[in-house]
Amino acid sequence: MKVGLEVLLAENHWLRRAPRYAEIRDLALRAEAMGFDSLWLYDHLLYRDAEGRPHGIWECWTMLSALAEATEHAEIGSLVACTAFRNPALLAKMAATLDEVSGGRFTLGLGAGWNAAEFVAFGLPFDHRVTRFEEALQIITALVREGQVAFQGTYHSTPGCEILPRGPRPGGQPILIGGFGPRMLRLVARYADSWNGGYVAAPRDLDQLRAALADACTEVGRDPATLAITAELKVAYPDLAPPPPLFGDRYATGSADEMAATLSSFAEAGFTHLMCTCIPSTPQGLERLSASLRAYRTTGTRDRPASAAAET
Repeated sequence: MKVGLEVLLAENHWLRRAPRYAEIRDLALRAEAMGFDSLWLYDHLLYRDAEGRPHGIWECWTMLSALAEATEHAEIGSLVACTAFRNPALLAKMAATLDEVSGGRFTLGLGAGWNAAEFVAFGLPFDHRVTRFEEALQIITALVREGQVAFQGTYHSTPGCEILPRGPRPGGQPILIGGFGPRMLRLVARYADSWNGGYVAAPRDLDQLRAALADACTEVGRDPATLAITAELKVAYPDLAPPPPLFGDRYATGSADEMAATLSSFAEAGFTHLMCTCIPSTPQGLERLSASLRAYRTTGTRDRPASAAAET
């Protein structure tokens, strides 16, 4: 199982601001040097809190391009790129170019978007999101995998588009899709190389969704074993910084050996890739998580899984 790091681009409570690019680059290079398999960036434009106050985040694709040049061997990916933010044919073109810059290290993560505040702020349509996403997928997957497409839909169309030049991989970049509802899971089963189940603290958190995804694969005639399963592991070190309520209060936490056992439990449950959100995402937090990664790769399976009970 691969273990990656989510590189945070947004305002956070330990810095009380968004990180500068120098800090983002430094953390990414540290993670690569520590042996993390991959680096993942969110694709958002703006957040608002419960009182409506705005909270900022850097634009994903520009940062991905910069980190593709700054790093050497870690995989990079979008987790996930919102297809509503960019013309789908242009997004496929951008993915091919980024894969070239990275030397074939890029995974194209895609999603329909969920944060209404940023759609409103940037004047983007929020209606019929799954239908719009399905149309975008038909354009993007054809261009990524085959290099050309002609498509006419209700919301997206291209009379005939080609991706030239092609990126370094003849079959294009792997496509990861994040989604949870019945229609989204059917789209995952039909189009994705891998699925991301979102934020979890333990493997069992995705049991129901994995069963539903297997049913969706059966429905579209796909062997579920051909679809890689990934998730975002919420890791917290409360003594360094109190974790926020990130899609629930449960986080994985514990000593290096306990956390190594937690990583092992995901591998044993059939996950192929974990993308870790480390709270706090600082050199100190990263050092602790990397100790768990080293232990996982050697002796982590000997210990009991860590608790998933850090509360905010």
